[in-house]
Amino acid sequence: MPTVDRYRKWGWGLGLATVSAVSAFGLASWQAHAAPSTPPNTAATAEPARVTDPSPLPEAAAGTGKDPLTSTEVDKARAAAVTPGLAASAEDVTGKAGPEYLATELDEDGGRRAELYYYDYKTEKLYKQVVDLTTGKLVKSYSSTGMQPPASPQEAKTALDLLVASPLSADFKEAYRKATGKAFDGTAGIEPIAHIYTAKPADQGAGQCGKSRCVQLIVKSADGHFINVTDLVVDLSGRAVARLK
Repeated sequence: MPTVDRYRKWGWGLGLATVSAVSAFGLASWQAHAAPSTPPNTAATAEPARVTDPSPLPEAAAGTGKDPLTSTEVDKARAAAVTPGLAASAEDVTGKAGPEYLATELDEDGGRRAELYYYDYKTEKLYKQVVDLTTGKLVKSYSSTGMQPPASPQEAKTALDLLVASPLSADFKEAYRKATGKAFDGTAGIEPIAHIYTAKPADQGAGQCGKSRCVQLIVKSADGHFINVTDLVVDLSGRAVARLK
């Protein structure tokens, strides 16, 4: 199977001064000659109140040309992208059968096609599946090791669960208490933001990251506080947490 020859990156931060001046002569002249005037009949001239419908128009089932993929097209592509063999042999981040879905984007090089990205945790391979949206058929398949695209929402949630269950979570829980004024009582309402981590030459404790799929987390609490725990690396492949040294 050919390797992925390219991988487009996804989008994975008053001074008010008013000056007024009226000349003394102009003001005196206006006061001398001004006469009471009848205010305009605003009731007669005001435009009638209007009611607008803010609801968005229904999404089209399919786009054309370079239009962004519609949700219907993405669903159609995902149904065709995972072959029975891939579904049976691959594993997602939770260990369930089937590869981890990462993202879908429009194939800008040829017709109305979708490129879908999946990660297989059993083989540590990234898959790119190309689906022809006109026929609904899988037309190309690529795979490669050593490629680490942005994390999926499920990967971010899994990383947070692994962090909370780790003995190294004590610092995170204390940072959470200081930021929110409340003791950490579970992940409900918390939003994890995961960034892929690749080991650097001098790393100790996370040297496998890059071959394994690893992330660093910034956690947003339910009341909007951000807790930075990027000194910890969550190895999603090995289901372990390590502190960078």
